Amino acid sequence: MNIKKLTLLIMVVLPLCCLYGQNNFDPAKFSADGQVGIFEHLDQYIPDDIILIDQDSNLVNLKSLIDKPTVLSFVYYNCPGLCSPLLDGLAEVIDRSDMVLGKDFQVITISFNPADHPTLGRKKKVNYVQQIHKPVDTRQWMWFTADSLNISRATATAGFRYLKNGNDFAHAAAILVISPHGKITRYLHGTYFLPFDLKMAVTEAKAERSGPTISKVLKFCFSYDAKGKKYVFNITKVTGTVILSGAAVLFLVLSLKPKRKKKSENQNA
Repeated sequence: MNIKKLTLLIMVVLPLCCLYGQNNFDPAKFSADGQVGIFEHLDQYIPDDIILIDQDSNLVNLKSLIDKPTVLSFVYYNCPGLCSPLLDGLAEVIDRSDMVLGKDFQVITISFNPADHPTLGRKKKVNYVQQIHKPVDTRQWMWFTADSLNISRATATAGFRYLKNGNDFAHAAAILVISPHGKITRYLHGTYFLPFDLKMAVTEAKAERSGPTISKVLKFCFSYDAKGKKYVFNITKVTGTVILSGAAVLFLVLSLKPKRKKKSENQNA
């Protein structure tokens, strides 16, 4: 590849990759202290002993519900922050996707606040299924609460870590996709989801295939802000890397030029 083109590629692609991450992975996937974030447990199976409470206060075994590709989301019903955008994004991608809720996949939403009452789940469901305008089986978007022990089992299995902060919780946002056999096969991070990404994730889950999330570039491009409890774009690190990469390429150019010139003079002689 031409040296100038390589330099331009380095200087353009790295910032774009980071900005893409900023736009598509708003919540922190990783936390500085390991207490808050999404820590992927791909290929791990949902345990047989997680018991949930449905909107009619019935006890339901989580594993028994999973008989098709399943999208799993963790929220709490009075969340003032990420949960509403996450659920809005989930309703939107269900509406926009060419897959059909209830036929191709199902959705399970679990509150990780043990104080949430099942009736809150019923009210939340009404609000969000109204955002789906195409015909779907709304029974296949199931809403649950649970006690603290079962919440702990479910979130630990998923790698979903959060911290209670007064009456609220510090947490990240993502949805998981689970295979019909109960295996975690994909994580989709953030609050906005593309129909293509969801379709690919559901297709993989149906085939019992897992797909890792690309995170190394994002971890490099973002720094954890402990005070704000979020990740911020690390402009200093990215800019420094671009400058150093450009300098290295320039050094190579200057180093190689005399050799090429000398070789050319020898050939003419």
